[in-house]
Amino acid sequence: MDTSRKAPRISVIVPVYNVGAFLDQCLSSVRAQTMNDMEIICLNDGSTDDSLAIMKHHAARDGRLRVVDKENEGYGATCNRGIDLARGEYVAIVEPDDYLLPTMYEDLLAFVDSFSGKIDVAKEAWFDVIDWDDPSVERIVSGYLYKRLPTSRTVHTVDELPELLEGHPAIWSALYRREFLSQRGIRFHAYPGAGWADNPFLVDTLCQAERIVYLDAMHYCYRNELSGGKGRPVDEERLAMPLARWQDMTQGIAACGVDDPLVWQAHYQRGFNYIDDIIAQGGWESPRIKAGIRDVLLTMREDLVLGHPKLSPAKKRFYLEQIGRTDTPKLSSWPYMRHLAREFAVRLRAQGLAGACRALGGFSRQKASGRDAEKVK
Repeated sequence: MDTSRKAPRISVIVPVYNVGAFLDQCLSSVRAQTMNDMEIICLNDGSTDDSLAIMKHHAARDGRLRVVDKENEGYGATCNRGIDLARGEYVAIVEPDDYLLPTMYEDLLAFVDSFSGKIDVAKEAWFDVIDWDDPSVERIVSGYLYKRLPTSRTVHTVDELPELLEGHPAIWSALYRREFLSQRGIRFHAYPGAGWADNPFLVDTLCQAERIVYLDAMHYCYRNELSGGKGRPVDEERLAMPLARWQDMTQGIAACGVDDPLVWQAHYQRGFNYIDDIIAQGGWESPRIKAGIRDVLLTMREDLVLGHPKLSPAKKRFYLEQIGRTDTPKLSSWPYMRHLAREFAVRLRAQGLAGACRALGGFSRQKASGRDAEKVK
């Protein structure tokens, strides 16, 4: 490596494994960024399709892009290799089946530079690309964070922005100061395969960062996992993954010494979201998955669950049953109703009336762990 060259502002890390169908669009969108002061590190994680050829094609046309070809190690280990190779002031991660709008890094850097002092993590919202396998029904909507938080006017810590821990990890809609990652020894867990390695990385970065800023804008276009799964045979390994990662995140938050109840409640919200999805996919039919769900619930503090305004009374009753409580206290519906009203207002601002109505419809159709597990327990 030529260390005499001036370090770029941003090192963009693209971990690649068998995504030939989307990789050209992804790399084209990274190369088209209006902020040119960057390096693009593409890491081929043992792909068996044409991904490597596509990376080499782009590298031949753009001197900022270099290709690292290696044996398969998994998403986490591949991202770590990229961080180790990075020279930029900031590190960004792009998943190879997604794409960016042209001004993403220019706008994020301008935002970072508007604050005095160093910023550890700069976060923004994103677009969700839904039903992308069918152009006739594909739609692009604002992701979870948009209009949920105001753009930062000062720097924050995670206890002031606990909502960053609630929804999708979305570690790719952010910049991370490389020196901060190095000083804190923050790296991805090297799980096999994809491994949901983004979950612990979210906790490790946000809970250790002393200076976080949030920009309420969207540039990153994330292809959502396609809907479906209901009626398919239960894949225990796949359904157990989020439960295991939630436990890893719990250990990470505790290791950082976080005691703020709002941070823990945001983390619990994620846990219940995972449980909802798992039950919706038939996970309650599996004794192993059922035991994993109970282990997650037993990890939670009872007072924080029962006082959680974003959990329905049905979920709280389900929680109490699973931890073995037989004396169920009276649970008011008003905190949850206020939450639904606020949620409708957020979705109305972010997605308009149609999007807000779809969101409320999703709440009503949701496989609420309390309601549905009561039927099958």
